[in-house]
Amino acid sequence: MAKKAMIEREKKRQALVDRYAAKRAELKGIARDESKPMEERFKAQLKLAKLPRNSSATRLHNRCQLTGRPHAYYRKLRMSRIAMRDLGSTGQIPGLVKSSW
Repeated sequence: MAKKAMIEREKKRQALVDRYAAKRAELKGIARDESKPMEERFKAQLKLAKLPRNSSATRLHNRCQLTGRPHAYYRKLRMSRIAMRDLGSTGQIPGLVKSSW
């Protein structure tokens, strides 16, 4: 189990990303628009830099929803391999069968 602080930090980052997503997209659009004057594009970049760092989606890290484990993360199931194996062994994931040979 991951530290509670790490799990809470990721939740906080996700909330910031959700809150600022529209504003970031708007400012990025202005900053990348070649038809706009350079001064306006530069102002948009400055405004973008003043937003909180954790509002950027690149600062998010995938973590298991059950344990908070950051490694061996399956995006489709949103959990780590260990949690997936435990749930699969108990039959809680439909269609998942433990392989044996």
